[in-house]
Amino acid sequence: MRHSDRLTIDTSGRGMWEITERIDRVVRDLGASDGLCHLFLHHTSASLVLCENADPSVRRDLERFFARLVPDGDPIFKHVVEGPDDMPAHLRTILTQNSLMVPVRDGSLDLGTWQGVFVWEHRISPQRRRLTVTLLD
Repeated sequence: MRHSDRLTIDTSGRGMWEITERIDRVVRDLGASDGLCHLFLHHTSASLVLCENADPSVRRDLERFFARLVPDGDPIFKHVVEGPDDMPAHLRTILTQNSLMVPVRDGSLDLGTWQGVFVWEHRISPQRRRLTVTLLD
């Protein structure tokens, strides 16, 4: 049985992109019944987060909070090779996470009522992100 798959997630720039249904489809396709689903995002300027998926204002509030916490173009940053959002994107990733572990039950992600899995893009411009999904049963 196959236990790993890779996904590509295209973003149109900064923000949160829900991937819950895509991950759940992979879990079903890989034939898992019960176990753990490990998600790993292969990037240093985007994150994986479990977040409220019913009210979009939660995600907008998080974005505003991080904009205040780690502002683009802050003069303390020397690493600006790819622009004023370069170092802030790296810091945002370090402050959050680039991997998640989610339980699988009865062949599906066992998430809470309002939980969703999101790629949180920290760069301003569109990006193509690579995600590895690994099932442990």
